[in-house]
Amino acid sequence: MTLLALVRHGQTDWNFDRRIQGRTDIPLNDTGRAQALLAAEALRDGGWTRIASSTLQRASETAQIIADSLGLDAPKTYAGLVERDYGIGEGTLVSDFHARYDTGVAPGGETLEELAERVLAALGEVAADSAGEPTIVVAHGGVIRSLLGIATDGALPRPGERIDNASVTVFRLTSDGLALESASLVAPQADAEA
Repeated sequence: MTLLALVRHGQTDWNFDRRIQGRTDIPLNDTGRAQALLAAEALRDGGWTRIASSTLQRASETAQIIADSLGLDAPKTYAGLVERDYGIGEGTLVSDFHARYDTGVAPGGETLEELAERVLAALGEVAADSAGEPTIVVAHGGVIRSLLGIATDGALPRPGERIDNASVTVFRLTSDGLALESASLVAPQADAEA
């Protein structure tokens, strides 16, 4: 059994503008860096011993800030934890994306089923490398949304429910599958922005 705290990366300018980022490698903004510190404080007394992240810079920078704050070794990155590929929809406003692509998949994009399969395999790699150590995993909203769906048979997240930047969701990964331990889809601050 491996306990995994999934943290959504801190805010980027595209998050603030409500644009689809997907695999476009957008850096954190100053708000995002501050959110990473708040996430670290929320995780401080959880007994976390290692940290991993997506290879995208918004996740890896968030992970490094958390690691430095908690005194953990540098994060190990995993390509399988990158955000969903939104194809030609990347860069569009979220509202425009949903209006154009009512199926939720833009040309060249990754389906939800493909995302779920990839992310579960990546979590398996993280767990295998951790040898059961409680691990923080910094990833993306689409990744965490997919894992919530798997762990709750689609009951979470609820329609229209956002996963805030720097929010923390804890899962337990066992040989029986993925289980939700706790979900705080709201970031550890009162004034979280888009």
